[in-house]
This record gives sequence, structure tokens and C-alpha cells, in this order.
Amino acid sequence: MKKIWMIPALSLTIALAACGGGGEESGSEEEPTTLTVGASNVPHAEILEFATDQLEEEGVDLQIETFNDYIVPNQALSEEEIDANYFQHVPYFESQIEENDYDFANAGAIHIEPMGVYSQDYDSLEELPEGAEVIMSSSVADHGRILSMLEEEGVITMEEDAGIEATLDDIAENPKDIQFSANVEAATLPQAYQNGEGDAVFINSNYALDSDLSPSEDAIAIESAEDNPYANIIAVRSGDEEREEIQTLVDVLHSDEVRSFIEEEYEGAVLPAEGENAE
Repeated sequence: MKKIWMIPALSLTIALAACGGGGEESGSEEEPTTLTVGASNVPHAEILEFATDQLEEEGVDLQIETFNDYIVPNQALSEEEIDANYFQHVPYFESQIEENDYDFANAGAIHIEPMGVYSQDYDSLEELPEGAEVIMSSSVADHGRILSMLEEEGVITMEEDAGIEATLDDIAENPKDIQFSANVEAATLPQAYQNGEGDAVFINSNYALDSDLSPSEDAIAIESAEDNPYANIIAVRSGDEEREEIQTLVDVLHSDEVRSFIEEEYEGAVLPAEGENAE
């Protein structure tokens, strides 16, 4: 009788051990953390898409939500519809915090998009004629960099204390009587250029790329990337910059693999942030 009962007991012990072992192995696998990031289509979403596999290896399931304007991504972040956004440069970020009382933090700078100026009629800013019309974004945060470019090319002279927050009111000398149109949404600037509007159109590189324009080839002048304060950043709600998955996101976007992708994919139209910009 003992022999008859020992066999099923032993089988049951083996079966339970097998089930228990399998349960412990599956339980040891951690579920990935989902991170939703709002981004402009080009280049931000493309850069994030490239980083997706690398982030997955680090336990982060990246979800990308694309936007085509400069207002909604910050609203979505403030309303906790997304965990972070990646579309804006530092001066714009700071101006939006001031204007809207957002409680945001800069989690890290990723890349720089040198501003380009485009013209169907002229090959340089020096060639602009008397009374030429220059079209620029309605975003005042971009005006300082545009005016700085015009000053570097000798088109205008700015007040001595004008900096990156300069506006049209800070122009000291305008010998060619350049006419500025600054009431155009940034996303529609490529269309204005393609429609032949104005004598010169300043276009943010992300919108230029999204419209099949090459800043390095099609622009008649392009902003210098050296000591450029307009780094595009990962923006989060204050305190979230300490979240492990946010830090992982920034670390991956600073990786050699992502830097190489940016350099090779955009051929100078987008550049990895350097030095203090990347901190």
C-alpha cells in the first residue's frame, strides 16, 4: 500500500515544484514604465522614434504624441495629459512659464536647430533692397535671434544692450528701411516662402525640414550653432526632472548613438547640444 501512494505523491511534488519555479521566473520580470512625450513632427518625434528601442532596453516604453504648434504641447503638459514635451528652445520655454505661470522644469537640452532665412529672389541678406519685406514668426521669443542674424550681416544695427530678448523696438539703425511682418504663425512660414511672399522669410529648421526644405542647402543664411542659447529641451512638470524614467530619457537622448543619428540624418540642419547647453 505504501508503494501505491508514494508514486502520485512524488509526481505531485514535482509538478508543484515546476509550477512554483516558473512563477518565480515570470514574477522577476519588471513591467516597463510607460512615458508619454509630446513632440513636433520633425525633428523631435523622429529623434524620439530612433531612441525607442534603446529606451525599451532600459525599461521605458516610450509613447510619442505629435503636435504641430507651439501652444498645445505646454498646455497638455500642464494638464498632465503627457509626461514631458520636446519641441521648444530655452527662451521660448522661459517666456511661456512667465506668461502662463506654468510650473515647469528643464530636464535637459538635446539639440539645436539653427534658424535659416530663405528667399526666392536674393542669394544673401546683403542683397536685400531698400524697403524689402522680411517675414518672421509671431513668436517674440524668436525675434532676438532673427535680429541678431540681420545685425551680423550688416542689415541693421541693434541697441547696445539688446540681447536674446530683443524685439523690433530695439533696432537702432535700419538704413534700408526693412519692413518686418511679424504676425505669421511659425508653422505657416514655409508656405509663405513657397508662395513667394516677402523678400526673405525666417523659418525655424523643424518646420523647414517638415516642408522638404534643407536649411544647409536652401537657406541664404543660417544661424551659427556656436554658443547658441536656443537649445531644444525636454520640458517636464517641476519635480518630475528627478523621475528615473525622465533621467533615462535624457541620458539616452545624450547617447553617442542618438548624437550620431542627429548628425547623419540632418546634415547640419539639426545639431546635438554641446557643453553647457547639454546639461
